[in-house]
Amino acid sequence: MASEKAPLCQIFSFQDCKATPDSIFELPVRYLTPTPAPVVIDNGSFQTRAGWAAPGPEEVHSPQLLFRSVAARSRGAARSETQIGNDIPNLEPLRWLLKSQFDRNVVVNFEIQELILDYVFTHLGINSEGCVEHPILMTEAPCNPLHCRQMMSELLFECYRVPFVSYGVDGLYSFYHNNIQRSLQPPHTGIVLSSGYHCSHILPVINGRLDALNCKRVNVAGSQAASYLQRLLQLKYPGHLAAITLSRMEELLHEHSYTAVDYHKELEKWRCPGFYEQEVHRIQLPFSGKLPGGCVSVEERQERRAQQLRRLQEINTRRREEKLQQDQEKLDRLMAVQELLEDGLLDQFHKSLVELNMDSAEELQSYINKLQVAVEQSRQKLLQNDGAEGKTELEQPLDEGDGVALMESDFPEDTLSEKSANVVQPAFNMAEYHQLFVGTERLRCPEILFQPSLIGEDQMGLMEALQYVLARYTSEQQEALASNVFLTGGNMQYPGMKERVERELLAMRPFQSHFKVTMATRPALDAWYGARDWAMEHPAAGGAEGWISKQDYEEKGGEYLREHCASNAFVPLKITKPVPARPIEPSVTLQTPTGAAAAISAPAPPSSVVSTDVTMVTS
Repeated sequence: MASEKAPLCQIFSFQDCKATPDSIFELPVRYLTPTPAPVVIDNGSFQTRAGWAAPGPEEVHSPQLLFRSVAARSRGAARSETQIGNDIPNLEPLRWLLKSQFDRNVVVNFEIQELILDYVFTHLGINSEGCVEHPILMTEAPCNPLHCRQMMSELLFECYRVPFVSYGVDGLYSFYHNNIQRSLQPPHTGIVLSSGYHCSHILPVINGRLDALNCKRVNVAGSQAASYLQRLLQLKYPGHLAAITLSRMEELLHEHSYTAVDYHKELEKWRCPGFYEQEVHRIQLPFSGKLPGGCVSVEERQERRAQQLRRLQEINTRRREEKLQQDQEKLDRLMAVQELLEDGLLDQFHKSLVELNMDSAEELQSYINKLQVAVEQSRQKLLQNDGAEGKTELEQPLDEGDGVALMESDFPEDTLSEKSANVVQPAFNMAEYHQLFVGTERLRCPEILFQPSLIGEDQMGLMEALQYVLARYTSEQQEALASNVFLTGGNMQYPGMKERVERELLAMRPFQSHFKVTMATRPALDAWYGARDWAMEHPAAGGAEGWISKQDYEEKGGEYLREHCASNAFVPLKITKPVPARPIEPSVTLQTPTGAAAAISAPAPPSSVVSTDVTMVTS
């Protein structure tokens, strides 16, 4: 995304990049001995990134697999026929078949998730039979629901039989990675603004731990911006609906959009024609430069016109002949009925009149006279048509039943009239017709992150939610959080995003208070790099920080989470369990030494509750 000033008439074209299938890597021996190297999977809702957390050459320090988190499989197709990620060269023809494992930013479709993991393990070269011997580090959503984590742990431990699993939040891994690069000493305190494909999050971090109670989610991110841009351009260019695809809109967002520091002032600038001509981006759509009929000579046009005249004449003649034949048959039938009256067959005559829906002989005679006139006129027209020119034929009045008027809409008079070859026709710029002028849309679409009401979302914007979160802390904690505001996520890459956040913080923070906004080095990839750094510094072992073993999974359940600096929170809750009341025993009568009878009843147990500690996971 570049925000440089460019000369007038900036014309761009869509790249329409096609994905190339990923190659299957060979598993190096150093990743198996002395201990298996962890596999780091950034399980994003837009893109999945996977690679190794191990020292080695430079190419190992970056994710080896990057592909869209989608699968395409026709209904009823076999599992082996499913296309995953980069196996789909173009998403648009298969858009209606695409399925994702996510509902917003939470994994819910674990059948698709299993296909994604199969793809990752196969292309990384893991070919061990029956199990994956490598520890798995995987990202999850902030405040991930317990059921989703339980299903993911069940998939990894039961299906792939992995030895260890660790879960963490992508935004916190990015925060961890950039703090290390900036040489900040742990524990770190700050607030993370993370915006991805489906959701944006505000994640406060206090002393190196996520404050899960004050996390907030805004359901506006990159996918909503792409859909908004698609609607705007389709309304603006209804003639190019098929060319305005969702993939192209994502490309427009990544390459041509920017965030306005002051939205309303920036819109006022676009009112100036000079500013508009300088800043508008013209996107050239593919087209064919050959105009229909553009290279046809005058003689060819006259020949085509003559052919059209002859075709019309033949059609009119055929229809008049058909109409004449129908009228003649009807006249013969009426004449036969009239002959019954002349022969004195009154019963048959009246019966025929009823069939014809007529009341009297006079009405019959009137119809006969009209049909005789119509038949005679049709014969005269056919005779005239045989000896007349095509032009004379078209100038003659046509009767109502010919049906030629329905055809004249296809051949208007101006196309049939002779035109001079010297008339200069206005030039039609085919290239400009196939251009999309992207003007204010460049800043309107990223603005929905701060004003969700632009797309009809009834919720707070990102900075308004940040102000709400900061208000829940003391003034000292607010100072500590505001001094380290960290921006990460693929939807934070718009030019001007950091300046906009700084301007909003300046407006909301108290007078003379300090704050600092930092952008991730690689907003879209730093989550994977942070997860790799954490995995290399914290080797997988039983009881190690952040790693869940198979024994932990079996003893504490699939929702169990072992905390670390980039994970969700694990909170044990105390749940009171009521004890069922025992039935009251019957009373027993005893004889006292004094001779008096006394009734003794067994003491009833008090209706109390037993307090038990049950380990629960909340995030």
